[in-house]
Amino acid sequence: MSKRSGLRKVSTWIFVVLMLALAVVCFWLGSWQMDRLAEKEALIAAVDTRLNADPIAVPPAEEWASLDTEALNFQPVTLTGAFRYNQTVTVFTSLANARGPASGPGYWVVTPFALADGGTVFVNRGFIPQEFQPAAVSDPEGEVGTVSVTGLLRSAEAANMLTPAPNTSDRVEWVRDPERLAELTDPALAPFAPFYVDLPAGAPGELPQGGETVVEFPNNHLGYALTWYGFAVVAVVMLGFWLWRQRRIGQ
Repeated sequence: MSKRSGLRKVSTWIFVVLMLALAVVCFWLGSWQMDRLAEKEALIAAVDTRLNADPIAVPPAEEWASLDTEALNFQPVTLTGAFRYNQTVTVFTSLANARGPASGPGYWVVTPFALADGGTVFVNRGFIPQEFQPAAVSDPEGEVGTVSVTGLLRSAEAANMLTPAPNTSDRVEWVRDPERLAELTDPALAPFAPFYVDLPAGAPGELPQGGETVVEFPNNHLGYALTWYGFAVVAVVMLGFWLWRQRRIGQ
């Protein structure tokens, strides 16, 4: 066997191994996407069940440290206590596909709710257009009598590297994260729940505009899985065609 023929044979085996490895990786990625599809479908089914469930009492403060908020995300809950309106914080948003008449750039109006049994839950009372923001945070009313409200328990929104610092002078935040919201409110209200609660819609045209909870889980995993499986098939077909050509050339 000549040196040139030996190098060609080695190159052929390297190419075969690389193409087979590519096919295996693509197949693995497709299978991983199928696993993610099953997880996402289970999550959607669980959330649908919670949304249609009867309200439960909000978890008490002594359970907050170990609470799995994801397991209760979108669960209807009932709270009894008092709003602290003069501690309201606004969270910037841009509301699209609104259920009520108000939409576009604006703010979530988030008010601490002091529970009768201790601890404070941030309650998202709803959306307001941006021109109403100054009035939302200058409400002189500090506390109203004990009330009971029902809403959807929500997991905290996570900030990222691009999330700005809060605007303390205007009481503006950028994410509905109880830890960050607590920094803009009276520390005497601690402890703060690691979740917040979205209120339902009120009377038509009423502000803040409640009932704007977005229940949406992008689910493109099947399409991704089919794409990866397709790449795996293409890699094997291309390899077969290449080997066939090499054999024809060698004859």
